[in-house]
Amino acid sequence: MATPTVAAAGIEMPMAHEMRGRVGMWCLIAAESAIFTIFVVAYLYYAGKSLSGPTPREVLEVPIFISIALFSSSFTIVRAEKAIARGNNRLFAGWLLATIVLGAIFVAGTAREWYHLIYEHGLTISSSLFGTTFYSLVGLHLSHVLVGLTMLTLVLIFTLLGWVKQEHAERIAVLALYWHFVDAIWVVVLSVVYFIAR
Repeated sequence: MATPTVAAAGIEMPMAHEMRGRVGMWCLIAAESAIFTIFVVAYLYYAGKSLSGPTPREVLEVPIFISIALFSSSFTIVRAEKAIARGNNRLFAGWLLATIVLGAIFVAGTAREWYHLIYEHGLTISSSLFGTTFYSLVGLHLSHVLVGLTMLTLVLIFTLLGWVKQEHAERIAVLALYWHFVDAIWVVVLSVVYFIAR
């Protein structure tokens, strides 16, 4: 059963009660963007001011593969949205699983990078100003990826149990907004940490 819509100027628009989820998510995204802005500004301000420990240029390598994986997950979640909107639950589950796998690749790659930085270069959150700002900013983003992956995994489980239907397409779209936000923030973090302030 499709979600109820109203016609406005020949275009189908979501009804007011359907927009609450999107409005709420946009408010959350605005608040989270403000937090990320503070962390980015702090990183840029303190870049190069560490008196001890390795510098970003010495230890950071651009995480190309995991970045491509995360950016690709925006495509797969869009495909998942389209599938659930058409009522194709099997295809929806497939695209959702692909999104989760791509997100998990990003998390695993970040964990590998941190292991390398901590155990091979001695860069910890308390070893230097660079370590403090690096782990704070990248860790903040990573925590949002983990939250998104948890939500996506729960939706996948509910889908496999038959609890997610076509009528839930709008809720899936709201969740997809959050995931797109996580991807967009990575563009900023990647640019600042691995290119601008390196």
